Amino acid sequence: MDIAHTITFNELRRIKDALPHGSMQRIADLLNTTPETIRNYFGGNNFEAGKSNGIHFEQGPNGGVVSFDDPTILHLAQKILEESGIKH
Repeated sequence: MDIAHTITFNELRRIKDALPHGSMQRIADLLNTTPETIRNYFGGNNFEAGKSNGIHFEQGPNGGVVSFDDPTILHLAQKILEESGIKH
């Protein structure tokens, strides 16, 4: 498991919003989980269909700070953006 990683909430939303269609399913398939679990990682709150992912929100400037116990999903999202030639 990677060490904790921290970014602003606004940056997390920019990454989520820039992902190409189908990325949530692609990440879910890679990690053998549900797309709702991946959406919850990006700030969603559907815990009936998805799980929590060790993501922690703290209010503050730029939407606050988000820290991750395991940044694997974040890294996969960033890799998809790089493969797609999308700046994040």
